[in-house]
Amino acid sequence: MLVVGIKPGHDGSMAVIEDGRLALALESEKDSFARHWHLTPTTLLQVAERIGEIPDIIALGGWRVAGGSGHKSVGSGYHGPNDLVQRGTRLFGKEVTYFSSSHVRSHIMSAIGMAPGEAHPQQAVLVWEGVTGGFYLVDDGFRVVHEIPVLAEPGARYAFLFAVADPTFPDSGAVPDLAVSGKLMALAAYGDPEEADERTRRAVDRIFEVDTIYPAPKAEFRDAPFYNVGVESDAAKTAAALLNRQVFEVFADAAKEHLPPGLPLRIAGGCGLNCDWNTLWRRSGYFSSVFVPPCPNDSGSAVGNAIDALCTVTGDPYIDWSVYSGLEFEWDTEPDPATWRRSSLDHRELAQAIAGGHVTAWVQGRWEIGPRALGNRSILAEPFRSATRDRLNSIKQRESYRPIAPCCRIEDVGQVFHDDFPDPYMLYFRMLRSTDMRAVTHTDGSARVQTVRREDNQPLHELLSAFSAQHGAGILCNTSLNFKGMGFINRMSDLVEFCETRGLDGMVVGDTWFRRRTDSDPASLTDPRQGK
Repeated sequence: MLVVGIKPGHDGSMAVIEDGRLALALESEKDSFARHWHLTPTTLLQVAERIGEIPDIIALGGWRVAGGSGHKSVGSGYHGPNDLVQRGTRLFGKEVTYFSSSHVRSHIMSAIGMAPGEAHPQQAVLVWEGVTGGFYLVDDGFRVVHEIPVLAEPGARYAFLFAVADPTFPDSGAVPDLAVSGKLMALAAYGDPEEADERTRRAVDRIFEVDTIYPAPKAEFRDAPFYNVGVESDAAKTAAALLNRQVFEVFADAAKEHLPPGLPLRIAGGCGLNCDWNTLWRRSGYFSSVFVPPCPNDSGSAVGNAIDALCTVTGDPYIDWSVYSGLEFEWDTEPDPATWRRSSLDHRELAQAIAGGHVTAWVQGRWEIGPRALGNRSILAEPFRSATRDRLNSIKQRESYRPIAPCCRIEDVGQVFHDDFPDPYMLYFRMLRSTDMRAVTHTDGSARVQTVRREDNQPLHELLSAFSAQHGAGILCNTSLNFKGMGFINRMSDLVEFCETRGLDGMVVGDTWFRRRTDSDPASLTDPRQGK
């Protein structure tokens, strides 16, 4: 059975499930399109080129768009956890099944269908994002039997505090960019909620009382201590830490009040990218297990749509999947041999170069689904010097307070971190044991690490092993390979432009290593395609 899921609107994407296996998951922002880009004809054609036949089921995700005097629904719309449409239609002359379910249900089903395929009488799904915030109790037939609204617009409220502190954000008529949520998470680590004075506490409490953040009522917060003081001010950091804690507590209290203990918890929605909250859920002990997919935000909605359609037809939502389900790298040009010296990849030599300060673009196989680079579209660097963190933030054109995440060989996790558990998708924080890892240690002593097993990513594991042999632990800085505000780089022409304009020392594509030439290097006289 061939199922194609479609996510319209922002974070537009398509997913292909063939006989219960995720064959493709393509987000339109990838290949250096603008972040959160809407679904494009290019994405549709990329899918059509790679599947061998017309699909049996087209699963259109529900959405809503502004129009006229209100909102127009696409497919099954935004809300409604059990709203399903299934009917026959024709696609290029073939009889196929048209399926649609709500956007909220796409989150529910992506979190369930990508979780371990174990039988449970009931599962709890937390969907928290820019619009919806609540728990959904799902039975063994994968029907939502109980909906527990907790807090509308949790992601938008979280981003709103950043907007209140930002003097460039207007007092009225604007909507906060949900992308700043990651920045606020970083700033919160610099603050202490216990240091919040009464005025700050009252102002943060009022964020929960606002009817809607669409648009944001910033003018109502002119009396807040963090109003227009700058996002890097102590007042903003303290408020961010307080809000960070209180958002989690609102949902944790609701879980204890309305859900029986011991259920498995599945988490979806953009707030599922908040590693602090994921860590708190994991440590709460209230649930038997916690699962967060690598694409909990809308980048995983097309996968959820396809899973939902598959489950409706077969009764089974669980799929086989890999996080590396994007497209292969496009070698559309050759790096200039006058600038780049080409050789076969030697992991030991590359590890030595990285330890010596080289910052290297690292491209392997197919791109990662979701918003975080997990070793196939990455920038790698040594983890020891704070200057390396500063250089990486400069390369990425990011704020200086933003932390750099590490990747770590699974064998070395317990040596480097206090908590020794696998986290292949960078979804949890944990504390470092040593102060030697200054490039990857946030101000509170934590890091968001990607653990790497050989069976999951052999090339990266091999490099980390070479680094471990030389330095005692296989750990490197790992940040995403992308232009500012764009999705992952996926073609050589963009990679060369990025590395040359941002000053990277090298780039690895598969088993080929390009090193930037110095004045003492002789120009290459060989065919630049040799060894490809």
